[in-house]
This record gives sequence, structure tokens and C-alpha cells, in this order.
Amino acid sequence: MSSYVGLLVSCILLVCAAARGHAQSTLDSACTAPEHRQFDFWVGTWAVTDSAGRQLGTNDISRIAGGCGLHEHWRGGQGGEGMSLNTWQPALGRWTQFWVGSGTVLHLTGGLDTLGRMVLAGDRTTPQGTVRDRITWEPLDAATVGQRWEVSRDRGASWQTIFEGIYGRRENR
Repeated sequence: MSSYVGLLVSCILLVCAAARGHAQSTLDSACTAPEHRQFDFWVGTWAVTDSAGRQLGTNDISRIAGGCGLHEHWRGGQGGEGMSLNTWQPALGRWTQFWVGSGTVLHLTGGLDTLGRMVLAGDRTTPQGTVRDRITWEPLDAATVGQRWEVSRDRGASWQTIFEGIYGRRENR
């Protein structure tokens, strides 16, 4: 447990350092490039369901650090919980996400594809070997976002969907 807390603190420090490192001005003016707004379609308070309409959980996504990052707070319907920090890294030309929750730690990178979907991917080590994670967020309309989490155990030759959710905007409560 303490290693997860240490990783989360390290991730927070990395996001803050990235936000400070690429501009000497204030945070409010440091993250004004269009790329910093690419993931804004995910900002909001969401009810997450499966394709049959069954409630999977809720998710709150908010801008942080003067608009330089996004903070996610997931609450699963079965009691699981997790958080992520997301930021555009101009020096690398990509988005980065650090996720910690329910025993899983992810470090994903990527960006928008040609269809306007945010696609982030990364490798993680498990007792069974290396797993490649790929998560895709797709704006379906102004009030709905689709999310698909896929894993590959053969370096991307084949993929298995392990989570598929439909985000519907909720009123702030």
C-alpha cells in the first residue's frame, strides 16, 4: 500500500514539474496551447453504464493546476475506487496519464487519433508477464463519452476488451 502512495505522490510531483518546466510564467498562462484542451471533452461529472444501461460507477473529471492537467476520481458501483492525473507534455508532444486504483497502477501515453479519440497506452508488469494496456475515450455527442480499455499479452498482436463504459453527463450534486 505504501508503494502505491509513494507512486501517487511521485506522479503528482511529475505533473506539477511538467506544468512548471515548460514555461516561466504563471500556471494560468502556461497551459493555453490548443493541445491542453484536447481532453476537455472528458471534463465533467459522469454516470458510467454498460451497453445495457447497467450502472458501473461514477467518475468526476476536473481541470487542475491552472488548466495544465486533469484529475479523475472513479468510484465503481461494486466499491472499487481509483484516481488519475493527466497532462499534455509539450516537450514530448503527447498526453500522459498516471492511474492508481484497486491494486492497479498504469502509466499511459498517447494522444488524439485521426477520428478525434483520445488513445493512451502503456506496458505494465504483472506476475504473469508484461501486459500492454490501451484505453480509448471517444466523444459520442455533447453529453456522452465512450471508454474502452483493452489489454494485450502478446505485444499488441491481439487485444481483449476488459472494460467498456458509456459516460453520461450528470448534474453536479
